[in-house]
Amino acid sequence: MDSPSPAIPATEYLNLKEVADLLRLKERKLYDLVKEGRIPCVKVTGKWLFPRARIEAWIAGAEAGGPAPLTAIPVGSRARPPAIVAGSRDPLLDWAIGESRCGLATLGGGSLAGLEKFRAGGAVAAGLHLLDADSGEYNVPFLDRRGGTDGMVLIEWARREQGLVVPPGNPLGLASAADILAKGARVAMRQPEAGAHVLLRALIARVGGTLADIPAGGDVCQTGLEVGLAVLDGRADCGLAVRAVARRLHLDFVPLAWERFDLLLDRRDYFEPPFQALLAFCRTPALAAKAADLQGYDLSGHGTVRFNGA
Repeated sequence: MDSPSPAIPATEYLNLKEVADLLRLKERKLYDLVKEGRIPCVKVTGKWLFPRARIEAWIAGAEAGGPAPLTAIPVGSRARPPAIVAGSRDPLLDWAIGESRCGLATLGGGSLAGLEKFRAGGAVAAGLHLLDADSGEYNVPFLDRRGGTDGMVLIEWARREQGLVVPPGNPLGLASAADILAKGARVAMRQPEAGAHVLLRALIARVGGTLADIPAGGDVCQTGLEVGLAVLDGRADCGLAVRAVARRLHLDFVPLAWERFDLLLDRRDYFEPPFQALLAFCRTPALAAKAADLQGYDLSGHGTVRFNGA
């Protein structure tokens, strides 16, 4: 076989023609290699795509006189994780997973817990909304600090409106994070691993306080919905949650911030049937309609890649 051209398009995945041209093979021969499982590829919406990094690795091996190159090359080095989306729960994501019948399950625990579970191979993805107080950036700094992110991608799910869930009529007249301190409001607190806990800590720090200055309202809540129920039951005067929680429980809402909620997963798993089924469903009008009904969502960046590990 002639030496392949070194020019490779600067994309993560190549199409059939690009790979055939690169290897100076007929497309029919390349189809045979695909069917025989002798070249790494994935099928997306009926089309074959080829991981650029794996093709480059094969070329390097061939030029160095290595072993016969066209043998099965594993796409991704991590073992196949269970089809679970760990980390933070999101009402719109939970709904879409159920409606799409994609086969994914959800497991809460908070953004930080989900990040560690994903990194340990215990989940196929993690939902994250972690604010870095120093940079004001979401999620990416937490990945940078941990390292070991080869092959991982961070996909924007949505921007969400976070704020104080309060009883109908907002009896304490809360309008800001500073009012929580000034009025001694009892707050339904989240677990330290939760993105809402991280955000609340940052909001209170901006007005010169700490979480130790806030009287807790009831037990620690594991989800935003539990926060809303604590307020509804009178165990707390307020709590930090997304607007959708307030709407669902017919509570009032004091907006404080817009945050970015992302999904962290391996590039390999992005192209597997569960996520492709979820993404296909999300391209229908149903997702936007549900987001509008829940309220407090901005889908303008939905699907944007926010981080791409080398």
